[in-house]
Amino acid sequence: MICNTIMASGMSYLASQIEGGKSVRDSVADMYKKNRNVIFTGNGYSSEWPPEASKRGLPNLNTTPKAIKTWSSDKNKKVFQDLGVLSTEETEARAEVMYEAYTQSLYIEAKTMIDMVETGILPACAQDLALYGDNPSLVGDRDKTYASIKVENDKLKTILAKVPHDMVQEAEFLCDTVKPQMAVVRGLVDNAEGLLRKDLYPYPTYEAMLYHHHH
Repeated sequence: MICNTIMASGMSYLASQIEGGKSVRDSVADMYKKNRNVIFTGNGYSSEWPPEASKRGLPNLNTTPKAIKTWSSDKNKKVFQDLGVLSTEETEARAEVMYEAYTQSLYIEAKTMIDMVETGILPACAQDLALYGDNPSLVGDRDKTYASIKVENDKLKTILAKVPHDMVQEAEFLCDTVKPQMAVVRGLVDNAEGLLRKDLYPYPTYEAMLYHHHH
């Protein structure tokens, strides 16, 4: 719907220029001049495009909250209203639904991560460390890594308890504060996966999920 609306809005503007007396050639040339910054002949998925887009003054809506906020901006509401696509109330309602879906999903993911670490990962780490009681020289980075998991997981729990109750602020907080902390915990658990005795790891490993069907 978004792509079709954008195209319809552009064609509507072009038609208004032509109907206002401007020639087809000049109307198209003027539109091209105003919008040529969006044309990029390189790889739009590469790391070079975001900096280049910034130089051209183009927005980079690289998170869901940014995209939803833009969706329900006054400019977009007017476009939807003028083209008879959605009323202002319908646009706002859709934004609210998108915010709710995003925040609920991310909150559940964070809460699930905390529970999985507390009930599965940390007990496995404790069991693994106990194996080296008579051979402390073989522990390596295990004690440091396992302790860091506990520290960072507790930090995630503390952060999650501070989620704002405002719809927009909640989405932004989960995206900008909770998600990065989840990534920290995830990285430490991934490291632990490579240290734990194989039969102690409480969840399916990537190897098991990817290659189990071959055995």
